[in-house]
Amino acid sequence: MPEISLNILDVAENSVRANASLIEIIVDVQPGDDKMTVMIKDDGCGMTKEEAERVQDPFYTTRTTRKVGLGVPFLKQAAESTDGRFQIVSEKGKGTEVTAVFTLSHIDRMPLGDISSTIHTLIVFNEQTDFRYTYTYGEKSFVLDTREMREILGEEVSFSEPEVSAFIKEYLETNRQETDGGADV
Repeated sequence: MPEISLNILDVAENSVRANASLIEIIVDVQPGDDKMTVMIKDDGCGMTKEEAERVQDPFYTTRTTRKVGLGVPFLKQAAESTDGRFQIVSEKGKGTEVTAVFTLSHIDRMPLGDISSTIHTLIVFNEQTDFRYTYTYGEKSFVLDTREMREILGEEVSFSEPEVSAFIKEYLETNRQETDGGADV
């Protein structure tokens, strides 16, 4: 995958398939520390320790639609190729937390990519799941929480309605721009 946001999309879709009711996605960029941390945490069905180890193997998947599972292994490889680190912690019946730490200045670090479109896609196409997205750049950050949006809009309003979808997309793009000043992450 050519950008980290696509890895985030794939791992978050795993969380949706794990019947998570809440998926938290954190992107924390710290230029002063030369570090970017990505965390995807869910309250889905979770895995045993053995399953959590196996999902890091690209030739293991529980899906019947394809014979390989690439989201977690690609994210792990992407982080480790920048002298970063990767961790997956999961508990059966409780959920899973995936953390990838990247060295920002490393020549092999993929760009973050279009994270706003990734988060927008997750929200609009997975309305049965709540998302809490936090984007931090240095000292600035913003949060989008679909639970708060549902409270404001009401349960009967769909995130896929054109006006709502467009608002979510614009909110994500504007707040990212204001948070990182258009930095090329």
